[in-house]
Amino acid sequence: MKLLLFGTGDYYQRYKKWFDREDILALLDNSKEKQGMMLDGIPVLPPEEGVKLFYDAVVILSFYVKQMKAQLQALSVPEHCIFHFYDLHDLRFRKKTEYPVKTYGDLTKAGQALLLSHDLTLGGPAIALFHAAEILIKNGYSVVFASMLDGPLREILQEHHIPVVIDVNLQWKTMNEVSWIRNFQVIFCNTISYFVFLTDRDLKIPVVWWLHDSSFFYDGIRKDVLRSINRTNLTAVSVGPVPAGAIRKLIPDFPVQNLIYGVADHPVCRPDRKSDCVVFVTIGYIEARKGQDILVDAVEQLLPRVREKAVFYLVGQDTSMLAEKLRRKIGKLPQIQMTGTVGRDEVDRLLDLADVLVCPSREDPMPTVAAEAMMHGVPCLISNAAGTADYIEHGVNGFVFQSGDRKALAALLQHCIEHRDALSEVGARARKLYESVFSMDVFERELENIMRF
Repeated sequence: MKLLLFGTGDYYQRYKKWFDREDILALLDNSKEKQGMMLDGIPVLPPEEGVKLFYDAVVILSFYVKQMKAQLQALSVPEHCIFHFYDLHDLRFRKKTEYPVKTYGDLTKAGQALLLSHDLTLGGPAIALFHAAEILIKNGYSVVFASMLDGPLREILQEHHIPVVIDVNLQWKTMNEVSWIRNFQVIFCNTISYFVFLTDRDLKIPVVWWLHDSSFFYDGIRKDVLRSINRTNLTAVSVGPVPAGAIRKLIPDFPVQNLIYGVADHPVCRPDRKSDCVVFVTIGYIEARKGQDILVDAVEQLLPRVREKAVFYLVGQDTSMLAEKLRRKIGKLPQIQMTGTVGRDEVDRLLDLADVLVCPSREDPMPTVAAEAMMHGVPCLISNAAGTADYIEHGVNGFVFQSGDRKALAALLQHCIEHRDALSEVGARARKLYESVFSMDVFERELENIMRF
């Protein structure tokens, strides 16, 4: 087989191991900065150049599958030649190599509950599953935490004496193809990433499938595969209406219960500030889905005399194409500061400093940082495309605007700047919302209900 791999970012790094180097003709990427370079000894080409080669298949290694597939078809690539990393289980040209399973900690005494994460980053879904592990242990379960990929969360798990398994073969295997999991009494599968895993499983073992994903993450999924999942002994739960709505678009009768994650409470140290500047903070990977460009455009619309009374921190991974575009734009907007990725302590410091947390997302199931902000007593100014918006009473315990409406966002930014003295009261009510919906006590009660098989 002669292959083209479309995408050279994070998902290329995650999935490249499953393809023989000698089969890869080229890598395709839309980034002009990457085109012409060599990556892993493979040339990176513009898609319009790569598809001129004599290839057998193009594999998309990105979640932007809808746009990338349309681009390939516009370049006359036949649909039957286009695949996605979700198709790994059935790809005839995938490497058949299996990689060793790595274990950390004592697994001999564990065996009741297995919690499967798609990775061990410090992102919202993985952290939420870690908090679920803490609750299960508190309630007497022996727990093993497993993942497709290693990451910084492993150290935290080990500090809590939770055994960890890293099995990259989970990226494509079904449950019945993974021998080491057969003796667990209950299995948690976190995110849509485990839909292939669930297509062939031991129906005697209860499975909780915790969905965190918006419809964006379903674009590469074949509906027939998703619909083939047997619902016997399967409990699907969702972090609010967005993930539930996403899976029901494909399977309208799919039963989904609610399970909102919990955010741990801790002492807050909000400093007394003498500055008149209102501090807005936005936290998240800088990408189109998170909508930081909408915020920058809204800030640009503010009158200079209004804008000068505020500072805007854009916090998060800033190596994307959108980040580069925004970096050039904010050169004329000194009130906006891009910080890049920061550690946990710095996130807490920024939330202590913040007057408002802005979430301008185009799609966001239930952003953890919004719940964290409310725990800090910080009101959220949030797009109605984020699941958290369903719990906010506009103007009372937060602010909601129509997703993508830059003018409406600019008006709310101006309102917050001109009514700064009222923000602390809104923040106090946001704290009450955290306690009633997003606290660990509420999460524990809901999780206990789910576990009553």
